[in-house]
Amino acid sequence: MTFTDELREEADSHWSAILDHPMVRRLGDGTLEEAPFRYWVRQDYIYLIEYGRVFALGAAKAPDLERMGTFASLLDSTVNTEMDLHRSYAAEFGIDEDELAATEPSPTTRAYTDFLVRTASHGTFGDLVAALLPCMWGFNETGTRLAARGMPEHKQYAAWIEMYAGEEFTELTSWCKDLMNEVAAEASDAERDRYRDLFGTSAQYEYLFWDAAWKEEGWPL
Repeated sequence: MTFTDELREEADSHWSAILDHPMVRRLGDGTLEEAPFRYWVRQDYIYLIEYGRVFALGAAKAPDLERMGTFASLLDSTVNTEMDLHRSYAAEFGIDEDELAATEPSPTTRAYTDFLVRTASHGTFGDLVAALLPCMWGFNETGTRLAARGMPEHKQYAAWIEMYAGEEFTELTSWCKDLMNEVAAEASDAERDRYRDLFGTSAQYEYLFWDAAWKEEGWPL
């Protein structure tokens, strides 16, 4: 049994909770009001900037050239391709580049990205992979399960589902799961326990990221 097989029961409980969240349910059936999704798009732009930093740290900490190259490619793709696509997608909701750039991180976005970057900075390469995995795995599961229920008529919501359920993102998720299994196979019991804790924390933040958008969370003062 691989390490991600061991994680699957816990992971499925998180993915099921996300699928049951009212924002995700309504995204899937096309009835979601656009205001919370516009909030999500703006916060995700801020998230992507810090996500890129995690890939940069992954390249720096990678134990071999192959993994270094993969993380470097992911950094390049995120900064120079995915963020351009995100800006184009945001424009379909009437969000221009200046508005994206001026977005203030919500408490949840700040906490989640700080957790990821701190783990990537101060932890081991294995810690970084464990913290990174729920983002890829969770979005792929969300997209795949929503797609299985049928695509919404809302064009932009359907595009979101197609992207995360698609072959390219599914392959990226499989790569990250395989990498987690490789790292865990060489780890001590104590390290594997730490990977589980980091994975669980990131998976909790994945749920909270949706919940914050649904509530259009802001700072209290």
